Amino acid sequence: MKAKAMTPLRRSATRAEGGFVLVAVLWILAALATLASIYSSYTINTAAASRVADDRVQAEASIRAGVEMAVFRQLALPEKARLVRGGFDMRVGRTGVAVRFRSEGARIDLNAAPPDLLTGLFTAVGIDPMRAETFAERVVGWRTKAKASGDANAAGVGANGAGVNANAPSASANPPGADANAAGANAPSANANAAAADASAAGADPAKEDKLYSQQHMPYLPRHAPFDNALELSLLPGISFAVVERVLPFVTVFSGRAEVEVSSADPTVLSALPQMTPQILGTVLNARVSDPGDGRALLELLGSAKSHATADTSKAFRASIAVNFDNGRRVHAEVVFRLKDQGDEDKGANNQGANNQGANNRGTGNQGANNQNQNSQGAKDRDGEPYELLYWRDDFDGPMQSA
Repeated sequence: MKAKAMTPLRRSATRAEGGFVLVAVLWILAALATLASIYSSYTINTAAASRVADDRVQAEASIRAGVEMAVFRQLALPEKARLVRGGFDMRVGRTGVAVRFRSEGARIDLNAAPPDLLTGLFTAVGIDPMRAETFAERVVGWRTKAKASGDANAAGVGANGAGVNANAPSASANPPGADANAAGANAPSANANAAAADASAAGADPAKEDKLYSQQHMPYLPRHAPFDNALELSLLPGISFAVVERVLPFVTVFSGRAEVEVSSADPTVLSALPQMTPQILGTVLNARVSDPGDGRALLELLGSAKSHATADTSKAFRASIAVNFDNGRRVHAEVVFRLKDQGDEDKGANNQGANNQGANNRGTGNQGANNQNQNSQGAKDRDGEPYELLYWRDDFDGPMQSA
């Protein structure tokens, strides 16, 4: 009788123990589910991050392929028959690539353009003539070399400090293989042209320019050296960034010419030419539509306005490249490159040989031989590329701005 009375109690204890185990199992399952969710989220985020990195690698490859195809198309033609502007579409991997390019000579070079051409450009973008002339003086004052070495050193310190910010957008603009000093590739000719123009420019006195910066409480002095980047225009006193934005599409630091190409220049650039009239501009634009390749004829149509124009095509080109991914992503890039013809390579090799001879004359024994071998190897490596990268910027570097 007693055993029978205990049976319900034992059953009740067994059920209680079974319920406790069930709760523990449920907690374990919940923890495992949470862990699985966290791991799944981590895996998805990692895959997404890897995809972004992969997109960047693919974008760079597609951009470089577009540049090299443009170089191939240009070098495949005789120099006189090359296009001053053009475009094409191509397929690279999982991207579609659209390339549009134009001669860099279509832009006004900040380091070589004479003051009257700079004044015309500021006027063409809507600045009143008096302020336009002042802005042109500031450009000339920035690039004019200081007369006294002490002033040059002082100005250089201030300009370098300011130039860090001006060049910050383009600090990562050049990918591996781009020449960091490419902006100065045309320095000899550009500086010579600029010096000739600046010598006759009113307001190009370096001491006067330094005093102006001090009076306006600028934290730096003018560089007294060529522009490294077109964005340095924003460092000039009195020129707002709104004005700089209007001017940027029409200026460069890469052409090294005091003239602009009549065959490829934008109508705004052509209207900046001294003594240009609406009638002459209309005639030239209409003739350019009919026969864009006849630069000499276009030059003659300019009449008295042709003093700062040329029919010769620059070897530097600016390419606008759009990369469209199959997943819908779009990347835009702007690249400036310079063609290297066989004649340029021969000239470079001759110059290199002259440098080697000078090194041998100055050096003796094995040291001179080592210098010659190293220089020859460097020249051989550089001559292997049919083009030179001067500037590269894409959406991965931040908002697009012309150099």
